[in-house]
Amino acid sequence: MPNVGAGEEIRLGRIRVASFAPPPYGLASRRGAADPIPPSTMPLPTAEEARALLEQHVQDPYQRLHATMVAAAMGGYAPRFEGDPHLWRLTGLLHDLDFERFPDRHPAEALRWFQGWGYPEEMIHAVEAHAHGYNGFTTLPRTPLAAALLACDELCGIFYAYRRLNPVPYGQMKVSSILKKVREPSFAAKIDRSTIQLGCQHLGVPLDAHVANLVGFLAELP
Repeated sequence: MPNVGAGEEIRLGRIRVASFAPPPYGLASRRGAADPIPPSTMPLPTAEEARALLEQHVQDPYQRLHATMVAAAMGGYAPRFEGDPHLWRLTGLLHDLDFERFPDRHPAEALRWFQGWGYPEEMIHAVEAHAHGYNGFTTLPRTPLAAALLACDELCGIFYAYRRLNPVPYGQMKVSSILKKVREPSFAAKIDRSTIQLGCQHLGVPLDAHVANLVGFLAELP
């Protein structure tokens, strides 16, 4: 969902290194529910079907690339939280499915589509929570899947913007360089740093470790 402009990034506080820790789930959401989200039991589209859905609803090359980046980041996190890799990747790939056509309502239309298609509640919650603070949505993440999506979404925009200025493979980027850009308000200024920080807090991963993880996860991309 981030809008990235050339030469465009709220200063975050000093980050301390910590291992993965259980996040504080159970917070009230926009739907008013605080119960745990049940694990996925419903069928999902195949990777090919999901890609076709993305190409049907998203025409902008950057938005397609952003979806692919977030999918890679989510796929990398899945085994660290004992998640279903297919579910996590698809959640990343389709999280902005309605953004191009309905930016003023995003992700309301996608949530309606996903419910109609019988997608898992866990995925629907994650897509809703990733829009925290956007278009009136106030849902906070209550699962690792939702927290990871919130943490990865905007940060992928930082990686993309950095690569536009320094055309090196994602897997060769320096953690310190990305952190520096996160803390530069003028760099990719439209990207909301506060949601990255909020996602990291709920995921239980400090920002520097999160950036390091994404350097590794995004290495699979060309």
